[in-house]
Amino acid sequence: MGGDGGQRLRQSEIGQRLADRLGIAYVEGDNDHPAANIAKMATGTPLDDTDRNEWLLGLQARIRAAQQRGEALVLSCSALKRRYRDLLRAGDPALVFIHLEGDRDLIASRMRQRPGHFMPVTLLDSQFLDLEPLMDDELGIRLNIECGPEQIVDQVLQRFSKDVEI
Repeated sequence: MGGDGGQRLRQSEIGQRLADRLGIAYVEGDNDHPAANIAKMATGTPLDDTDRNEWLLGLQARIRAAQQRGEALVLSCSALKRRYRDLLRAGDPALVFIHLEGDRDLIASRMRQRPGHFMPVTLLDSQFLDLEPLMDDELGIRLNIECGPEQIVDQVLQRFSKDVEI
């Protein structure tokens, strides 16, 4: 893991703020991509399921380790497909997903504000093609990213404070 050559990526703003508000650990999942994945994305080539498998298994191990230690964790990653989320959920069956959604133009604009990230905006369309939104039987919520980061974190905390312990 950590195939980024030692360079740590800018944290997901929502993920970091949520972890800060909860007083728990935060992990930026993109930092755990193998070097081959990073190189592939940097050239504008989308990852396939095989490429993502090692990365997802590494994230699953992080989730499982936190669960076994009895520690909460906020982890941000692009769990685009149900099978990816199922793989992550195998690390902790009580895993909660927060699907941040927005229109393509807004997401592209936000991606352009991530200096030094290896994934170019040209890969956004492939992400939308792979996207399988959360299903009704998955523990989690979908939130639109049009409002500000603090309002999104407030929505997450309000929603889950009633239903689950995070």
